[in-house]
Amino acid sequence: MNKKVILWADDEIDLLKPHILFLHSKGYDVVTVTNGRDALDALQQQHFDLVILDENMPGISGLEALQQIKILQPTVPVIMITKSEEENIMNQAIGSKIADYLIKPVTPMQILLSIKKNLHSEALVTEKVEGDYRQEFMAISDKIGRAQGIDDWYDLYRTLVRWELTLSSADTGMTEMLKMQKDEANAAFCKMVRRNYESWLTGDAHPLRSDEVFRTSVLPLLDQGHKVCFVLIDNFRYDQWRTIAPLLSDYFNIEHDDLYTAILPTTTQYARNAIFSGLMPIDIERMFPDLWVDEDEEGKNVNEAPLIQTFLDRFRRKFRFSYHKVSDAPTGERLVQTFADLDNFDLNVLVFNFVDILSHARTESKMIRELANSDEAYRSLTESWFRNSYALEAFKLMAERGYKVVLTTDHGTIRVDNAVKVIGDKSVNTNLRYKVGRNLSYNAKQVFDIRQPKRFGLPAPNVSSAYIFALNRDFMAYPNNYNYYVQYFTDTFQHGGISMEEMLVPLVTLTRK
Repeated sequence: MNKKVILWADDEIDLLKPHILFLHSKGYDVVTVTNGRDALDALQQQHFDLVILDENMPGISGLEALQQIKILQPTVPVIMITKSEEENIMNQAIGSKIADYLIKPVTPMQILLSIKKNLHSEALVTEKVEGDYRQEFMAISDKIGRAQGIDDWYDLYRTLVRWELTLSSADTGMTEMLKMQKDEANAAFCKMVRRNYESWLTGDAHPLRSDEVFRTSVLPLLDQGHKVCFVLIDNFRYDQWRTIAPLLSDYFNIEHDDLYTAILPTTTQYARNAIFSGLMPIDIERMFPDLWVDEDEEGKNVNEAPLIQTFLDRFRRKFRFSYHKVSDAPTGERLVQTFADLDNFDLNVLVFNFVDILSHARTESKMIRELANSDEAYRSLTESWFRNSYALEAFKLMAERGYKVVLTTDHGTIRVDNAVKVIGDKSVNTNLRYKVGRNLSYNAKQVFDIRQPKRFGLPAPNVSSAYIFALNRDFMAYPNNYNYYVQYFTDTFQHGGISMEEMLVPLVTLTRK
């Protein structure tokens, strides 16, 4: 590591020799000057890693020198030291983006702490994070082996996402090790789903499912007299929620931060329609055949508002509701401009499609592939969109107007990297994570197959129709043009199958601060 060079400007520098000798003993080179003009001259002649600047010096004041330093070397951190405790000086210094502000007298250890915070915090955080993860590695592996019920899997998935966010923010070399653990967890999760999924649909003991979200999370709030905004961000994973949650912290308290289990297939047509209707797909087709859209038809989500109405009618509620699907910026801006109109309704349902669009664009656009070339980059794009979009403005308005907010999604998505061969006729759907049709040919060990769809709450387009679901990071490819499809779809984000990322998704209740 290169020795760090520090510039220290103070008109009483001779009195600070013990401090300077202490820093020398800690491996720093310290260049000293006694006034602001000499500090600026020194900065023009060489690069410094950090500047320590006395505020009260003859000639050019510390604040005046600070303004010039930001021009000469805008990225260099500046620690300002002053005898004054005037708030005005403190505000000006902080407004100029100083790195730290210390009041005299200062001890050598105070100086060292501030230097470490500004020059070595990233390395120190990385070292600490790597050590903590190594310590917890075996505990996580033990959790994977012991996980039984869905609550165990919720806890394990939260732990993995927490470490995923922590390790990526610390820029460690441990991300590959975590990816291996996550793959191990997903393999075990898929086995668990294959064993238990049918019982989740027929037994009393089951995780909260898509078709139960409205009844358990929305109706009680409406019955209590709350004005409710139900916000569904399509294709929104738990790690993405954890990424944008800090952006909402100024406006909302998080009342509940839960997970629920999306039904199969983890797609809009099935999981989202189940949310809005409160029914499993087979029951939507049976009870409201005009509202169910088959696989070969367009517009898988065109009937969401009518499905919400069927839900309210079935539970004999007279609540007035509005429905808004936002798929682009102009629509989002119109929603924000007319937001006061939502006060006329008891329930407002808002569907934001940006993340789903981003996921599909990641497959189709070379530029987006470059921008979202990892899960970390995918989260970053989601955070950047949310921070600068109509969506955050809409949330601010929800807080201002006192809405209870239920934020969720219909399913998540996973980055796929392993192709499995499937053979089917032209009637088979095009989704890469699940297939439904007749005469499907596949390796049963590589998929979760459902040969009696009705037992699993799924419509059967034909008497002999079967469903098959991809597991882990797999995606399905036909033998024809196999190599082309493998190359094209590897490392793309897909949904419809079985993984923690797709099935274990956020369900959050927010209350304004």
